[in-house]
Amino acid sequence: MEDTICDSERKMYVSLPIIVRSYDVDYMQIVNNTVYVKWLEDLRMAILDKYFPLTEMLENKESPILAETHIQYKHPVVIGSHPIGHCWIWLIKKGRWKAEFIISEGDKVYATAWQIGYYFNMDIHRPVAFPKEMIDKYLITE
Repeated sequence: MEDTICDSERKMYVSLPIIVRSYDVDYMQIVNNTVYVKWLEDLRMAILDKYFPLTEMLENKESPILAETHIQYKHPVVIGSHPIGHCWIWLIKKGRWKAEFIISEGDKVYATAWQIGYYFNMDIHRPVAFPKEMIDKYLITE
């Protein structure tokens, strides 16, 4: 995964400012590694809010589920940092998705990450194919 950001090359791209809270840090004032996972969730939810609201999925008894999270910590985020989270969908194939993330401030990249998940039907407890309208939004997004 590249550390540079070019949102025109990213499908379903979103970015959000990240607020570093006092409860996010340890005694050295460095953000705890587990907090990044929450930030990734916030970014994925921003994609859903923009492109395919979770409420619509839940009405159909379907939801994206998370199978893997991989994070590479490059520089510590500390109190006083003002990171921006960037996220996009790198792959949608049948019922599988992959999201990629960069948490940065200016040219400084704090972390890169990626997640893999599935589109899940809650009635049959199995992954299913994404609805056509979700695939269409992915294919036309630039």
